[in-house]
Amino acid sequence: MLDNPSLNQNPINIGRALISVFDKTGVVGLAQSINRAGIEILSTGGTAQELRSAGVPVLDISDYTQFPEIMDGRVKTINPLVGGGILGLRDKHKNDAELNKIQWIDLVVCNLYPFSETISQGNCNLALALENIDIGGPTMIRSAAKNVGWACVVVSPLDYSTIADELKSGQILFETRKKLSAKAFGYTAQYETIIHNYLKDGPLSKNYSLTFEKHSELRYGENPHQSAAAYRSPGNSEPNVLNATVHQGKQLSYNNIMDADSALSCVRDFERSACVVVKHANPCGVAVGENVLDVYHRAFNADPQSAFGGVLAFNRTCTKEVAEAITSVFVELVLAPSFDKDALGVFKKKKKLRVLEVGAFGKRTKKPEVRNVDGGLLVQNTDTKVVFEDDLVFVTKKKPSEKDIETALFAWRVLRHAKSNGVLIAKNSTTVGLGAGQVSRVDAVHMALRKGGENVAGGALASDAFFPFRDSIDIIRGSGI
Repeated sequence: MLDNPSLNQNPINIGRALISVFDKTGVVGLAQSINRAGIEILSTGGTAQELRSAGVPVLDISDYTQFPEIMDGRVKTINPLVGGGILGLRDKHKNDAELNKIQWIDLVVCNLYPFSETISQGNCNLALALENIDIGGPTMIRSAAKNVGWACVVVSPLDYSTIADELKSGQILFETRKKLSAKAFGYTAQYETIIHNYLKDGPLSKNYSLTFEKHSELRYGENPHQSAAAYRSPGNSEPNVLNATVHQGKQLSYNNIMDADSALSCVRDFERSACVVVKHANPCGVAVGENVLDVYHRAFNADPQSAFGGVLAFNRTCTKEVAEAITSVFVELVLAPSFDKDALGVFKKKKKLRVLEVGAFGKRTKKPEVRNVDGGLLVQNTDTKVVFEDDLVFVTKKKPSEKDIETALFAWRVLRHAKSNGVLIAKNSTTVGLGAGQVSRVDAVHMALRKGGENVAGGALASDAFFPFRDSIDIIRGSGI
């Protein structure tokens, strides 16, 4: 390590490039630009074959190092002639390079084995995952990224055109090298994090790392004065809001995504046809049944005032009849596994309405919940517990009817998706009144009863925690529940 390091910030000439990529998108075009600039190209395995097939002259890395690729290609570029050629400081290590017959490698174009895509496959096992961990690639990338004063690294095909343009002048600017260096370190950091998260023992391991890719810029955050962006988990292909096909409508906002995610999480909890209406991340109307149009009407009319401008989610295909009913009211967003072609035609009448198709739900992935706190994170397992009749304990002399039990279980399942303190009243597989986000249990009871009005009689009430005093029970007792 140097005691007094200096950094070259001048443009650099490119005399030799090393190209070794798994994703070969655009690599031939870049290599042709590099070749036209009179730059020697070193390459490996399949990349070299691809470039030669396109008529680009390349030198195999094994011919450069005078050492063959060995162990089924596991060892290709792990060699001092490669590492020294990339890492060497041109103004300080010239003698070392000449003594050891090292030639400078000024440009590294590299991307890595598809570890994230591999572990996303249903048939992936540990042996296959380990085989798709790249070793030589990250070493080359990090070497070039560290030596930003004298080398340039490119990890994304999106940056090939930038390099091709600068090579027309024969040099690459320091600003470009620094930007690509930061991108490269982010790329390898994400790669290592995905590997760590795959191999670690459970979500609550000693070290906790997160990595995401930017999905989109948002107009603003929860409030207009907050800037925001959406980030997606790399390799994630399960049905969710960020992976959804957006058929129409305005750009998704921060609040749209929050509400749509809450609505999707809730509607996925039901096996029968279900519709969920969400406002400010709370379900204000939920219904289940056999007919999609019927459950929509019941869910929306459970609290039509709150449903105005809300988000709708279905767990069945949205039909033309349902679409016609939806377009007669104002909602921000509609989400479903799929839409009839005619339904999409109906929605076109409301151009600003956001319509998201998430695809078949399938099996849920167990993921932890993460909350930011000053100085760190709080992590817990997601609450996916489903209460069944066998879990219930009846503490009164009179046992509820099967219909009462069914209604109570429905209410409990919905209530999990509301903010605490939460109390929910349901009747006939439909929510009637919800008191959510209250600072006391009794306030939540009052709100639920007020929301439900006369409809609460004959319903079932669920609370997301115990009643600390009898005051709530006394209030409920006179309501007809």
